[in-house]
This record gives sequence, structure tokens and C-alpha cells, in this order.
Amino acid sequence: MNLVLRFLLEVCAIVAVSYWGFVVGKGMVFKILLGIGTPLLIMIIWGLFGSPAAQIPLTGGYRLLLEIAIFGCAILALLAVSKSTLAFIFGALVIVNKILMYVWNQ
Repeated sequence: MNLVLRFLLEVCAIVAVSYWGFVVGKGMVFKILLGIGTPLLIMIIWGLFGSPAAQIPLTGGYRLLLEIAIFGCAILALLAVSKSTLAFIFGALVIVNKILMYVWNQ
């Protein structure tokens, strides 16, 4: 169940960054670049370094830094569009999920 939560948190992070891009972008072209380009960049980085099937898998502290960067971007994106309650809930779920992954050796 914890791994399902992890997957949902990853999807929510992408959605949050995409939403941010479409909200803060000025003009249609910029909205599309931020709303689609930023999440796409995050997905590529995660796929290369963070996913279970990563071509260049990170471990230990480097993986933790990648997770902090990606989930941190999602939290900052939510805060930037005045969704502070969602940012807090999302951040709390990420922390609890990471603790459980460590405890259960996932």
C-alpha cells in the first residue's frame, strides 16, 4: 500500500508542477512551455536517475537529494499558486511515506 501511495505522490508532483506552469505563465506559449515542459523535464530526470528502472540509478544520499528536489519543487509550485493547505498535506504525506519506506525497507 505504501508503494501505491508513493506512485500517487509522484503523479501528484507532476500535476502540481504542471498546474503551476499553466497558472503563472504569461501568454499562451509561455503557459504551454511551463505547463508541459517543466513536468516533462522532471519526468525525464526521474526516469533517468530515480525510477526503479533508471538507466543511471542513484542510491543513498544522492537519491534522497533527488527526491527532495522533485517533491520540493512540487511543494513550492503549490505554494506559488496559493495552495498552501495542499502543499502542507502533500509535504506531510511525502515525509510519512519516506519514513515508512525506510522502516519497511522498500
